[in-house]
Amino acid sequence: MAEQGVAEENVPMSSAQVRQLLVDRIRSYGYARTDAVEQAMRKVERHVFVPAVSIAEAYADDIVITKRDSSGAVSSSASMPSLMAIMLDQLDIRPGMKVLEIGTGTGYNAALLASVVGDHGAVTSIDIDEEVVNGARVALDNNGFASVRTLVADGGIGEPDGAPYDRIIATVGAWDIPRSWCYQLADGGKLVVPLRWRGQSWSVGFDVIDGLLRSTSAVSCGFVPMIGQEDGERTEIISADGFVQLVVDADQAITSESLVGVLDQEGVERWSKATIGGGDIFDGIWFRMSATEPGCCRLTAAPEAIQQGLCRPVIAHRNPALADATSVAYLTVRPRGSGPEGPRFELGAIGHGPSGADLAQRLCSAISDWDLDRTAIPTVVAGPAGSASGERASGMRIEKTSSWLELFV
Repeated sequence: MAEQGVAEENVPMSSAQVRQLLVDRIRSYGYARTDAVEQAMRKVERHVFVPAVSIAEAYADDIVITKRDSSGAVSSSASMPSLMAIMLDQLDIRPGMKVLEIGTGTGYNAALLASVVGDHGAVTSIDIDEEVVNGARVALDNNGFASVRTLVADGGIGEPDGAPYDRIIATVGAWDIPRSWCYQLADGGKLVVPLRWRGQSWSVGFDVIDGLLRSTSAVSCGFVPMIGQEDGERTEIISADGFVQLVVDADQAITSESLVGVLDQEGVERWSKATIGGGDIFDGIWFRMSATEPGCCRLTAAPEAIQQGLCRPVIAHRNPALADATSVAYLTVRPRGSGPEGPRFELGAIGHGPSGADLAQRLCSAISDWDLDRTAIPTVVAGPAGSASGERASGMRIEKTSSWLELFV
C-alpha cells in the first residue's frame, strides 16, 4: 500500500501528509481559525521555502534558522508555523485586500498572504537584506507566487508607492512603530507587529481608529529584531561580575551606575499564593506590570549566576522584574506540592536594595491581579510621537522615538 505511515511499513510520509498533520495540530491549538487561513496553510508547501532542511524539520512546529550574521546571531529565519497562523488570524485578511509585509524572510508568509487575498488582492513584501529578498523571489517564482511583489527596502520606511494598504504585517521584531506604517494604512485598516517594550515582546494586532492604533489582540512571541532600532533598548549590569543584567527602555532612568552590586544586599521574599504548573503560561504578569509600573523591565542571568545562588529567576534569559534607582525585584517560584497534572509552584518575588521589599510586594500584587483573570490582556493604544494621547489619561505612557504607547488595564 503506497505512502503509509512509518508505523506499519516503515515508509516515510509524503510532504503533503506531514503538512496536513501540522495544520491539524495547529487547528487543535485553536489557531488558523478562518477557513481561508487554514486552506492556505494546507495548500502552500513550506518545505520549498526552506530547502536546506529535511521534510520533517520543515513541517515541525518550530523555527528554521536560514541566515546568521558575522557574529553568529540569527539575522533571518522562518517563524514557527503556529505563530504564523496566530498572526494571520490577528491580521484578519480577506480576499481582494492589499497587504504590505515588512520582513520577507523565506517568502513563505508572503505566499500564505497571497493565497488568502487571491487574484483580486495584492501582496508586497519588503526586506532590507538583498540576499534574503533574492532567495525569497526565486522560491516564490518557482512555486506559483510570481504575483507577490518583493523589494529591497528599509522596513522603517515601508513602501509608499503601493499605499494605502488594507493590512500591514511585520515579521521582524520592532521596538518602535514607524510613522510610515500608520500613514500607509487605509482608514479602518489593521496592523500586526511583534512589538517590544519593557523587555518583553508581543505580537499586537492593532485597528486604526481616529488616527490612532488600538489593540484588539496580543500574543507573546519572539522575533529577529528590526535593523535601525537598536538605540531603543539598553542593557544595564547589576552584578559585579556582569552575570546579571537588566534590559530597559530608552525612557527609563535605570542605570548600572546605581545598581551594580544590588544583589549582594540581603534579599526579601514575598509570595502571592498564585500557583502554576510546568506548562502554564504566565507572560500576562509582565504585560500587566508594564501597564502599571514605570520600572518594569527584563532581568537576564547567566548560568554562573544561578549556580552561585546570586539570583533565582523563573526563566534565566527573560524574567520580568521591577527596578528603581537603587533597588530591584524579580519574579521567582518555589515548590508547592503536586496536582493532577504534576508539580505545582507558587509565584513570588525577591527584592534587593533599600526599596526591594516594596518592589517585591508590588510585583506580587501584579501576580495576584493577573491570577484573578489569567486571560485578560491590557489594551495598548499607539500614536505618532508628538500627537495627542488616547481618550484616557490614566494609562501608563511609554515614549519611543517615532511613536508613543499607552497601556490600560
